[in-house]
Amino acid sequence: MSRAGYERLPMHTVPEPGPPRSRSRSRSRSRPHSFHIPITIRSWDFTKLLKIALALAVAVILYTFYFYEPHIEITFYSRKWINSEIEPVGQLAGCFNEGRISAEYNASRYLEGPKKVEVHAGMGMRLGMDCYEFAATIPRSTSTMVDSRPYLAPDERTQYHTYWRVDLAPFSERQEWMLKSFFATQDHAASRLVMWSNGDLSTNSILASYANMYPNSFEMRVVDIPKLASGTALDGSPLLKTNDKKAWTDGDLVRLLVIWNYGGVWIDMDSLLTRDLSPLLEHEFVTQWDCYDKIYQPLNGALMHFHKHSPYLCEAFNIMATSAAPRADSTDWGALLYLKLWRRLLGAHIPPFKVLPFCFSDARSCRLDNRLPDPFDEDDGSEARWWRATKDGLQEDGDLDDALRNMFAVHLHNQWDKTFRKGAGWRGYFSRGTRRNLRRGRVCRSRIILFDTART
Repeated sequence: MSRAGYERLPMHTVPEPGPPRSRSRSRSRSRPHSFHIPITIRSWDFTKLLKIALALAVAVILYTFYFYEPHIEITFYSRKWINSEIEPVGQLAGCFNEGRISAEYNASRYLEGPKKVEVHAGMGMRLGMDCYEFAATIPRSTSTMVDSRPYLAPDERTQYHTYWRVDLAPFSERQEWMLKSFFATQDHAASRLVMWSNGDLSTNSILASYANMYPNSFEMRVVDIPKLASGTALDGSPLLKTNDKKAWTDGDLVRLLVIWNYGGVWIDMDSLLTRDLSPLLEHEFVTQWDCYDKIYQPLNGALMHFHKHSPYLCEAFNIMATSAAPRADSTDWGALLYLKLWRRLLGAHIPPFKVLPFCFSDARSCRLDNRLPDPFDEDDGSEARWWRATKDGLQEDGDLDDALRNMFAVHLHNQWDKTFRKGAGWRGYFSRGTRRNLRRGRVCRSRIILFDTART
């Protein structure tokens, strides 16, 4: 029912939900209505995605290694250590000043005299056989191991030194290989090997046999560190009691003190001499650690040569005395010390000691394509290394033979728990005939793979 003049208004009902109606253009000005369009995204199978990613990664790696030669080396150094031990270049102690150089050191000859042989290439020589070819430029000694020359007293000969700590391990056949290599390559009539130790080794049957065979060319001595340090910057220092379980810090100390007092060549016991060293000895030198040019550890003293009372060593003792004590089982008195000394010499505009290229003594420490074979690993022929590149690579006078006869030593880096492979040829670095003849105390007259054939 409605009042007069009024009509019933129609009730507005909410339409039932349904599909949206299309709107005509004529209603485009009406109040806009919001609406939602649901979108469904198909999810990927995670396992399939992972497989595809893995396949792509493998493909990229294979492609990279086939077309490129990656060089990757990651080493972490403490910034605090770099700031305190590497970056500062200290002052020399004046050991090169006129009047301070020892009268037993011929400065005009050793520092300023002309040299016939160049041992410092000035480049890393990491490509191919470059380092071995450079070693071939060093002339071979013209002396021979015969008794026709005048007798030379042992103290007047070139002194070679090495060291063994009796409290760490007994001296056995494994250690004897260094002695074998010395007497197979060096001139007996012009050299003497002194075996230093921290205890009496005279009762050792192996060493006693060498002392009996070579009475003028081999000698055993017990090291007296305080006595050897007398007159140096370390005289009376508590640092002289430094040692560690690996004989690194005390071994590095003994090496410097011995050469300071007697002069000559130092050879670490974990090395094998492969060629007469005499052509190198007009220089004072250490060696390059390996072919990787480590920026903070570029130098090694496993093979080194300095004259008696060398001002280089005098400066080294001053660095040791004024620096922080060496860390246990470290090369702080080895590689780090030599680097500090080398940089100080440059800072004072003094020609530094020479640095022998890596392949002269550490040719095992380089890339697979130019390093020496490992004497401890089995040779299964699975790796295509440079000495297998040609058909005659492993044959007599082949590629390997040609490279090996040019180098001077092989540094084995303390692998005392390993034994040399048995067999002939290059295996174990010694031929069977070499081992047999050296065991009998004779210089090998047959072919020696690694030893200088000109001296045998």
